Amino acid sequence: MLSILKFLQKNKAILVSRQLQRTLSSQTDGETRIAHILKEKFPSATSLKVVDISGGCGAMYEVHIESNEFKGKRTVQQHQLVNQALKEEIQGMHGLRIFTDVPRE
Repeated sequence: MLSILKFLQKNKAILVSRQLQRTLSSQTDGETRIAHILKEKFPSATSLKVVDISGGCGAMYEVHIESNEFKGKRTVQQHQLVNQALKEEIQGMHGLRIFTDVPRE
């Protein structure tokens, strides 16, 4: 049990280090491209974050977007709007995580 805890602590330190490196580095081309598309499609977005979660190779992204365009829509409808906006980009991806929300008033 002790060796498992040491393993987890070591890997947590590596993960935190990688997250810090990504935070300090600039966006990848893919992140920039996807963010640009989403800004055009959702001009009233109050918050937008795109992260390449594939280690930088562009195979999988995570998108967090908050926009009034989602108001009155169910989560699945919100995600469909994001998927439609990224239709061309998605073809070259292995996966996409989408988190949507409506701004708090």
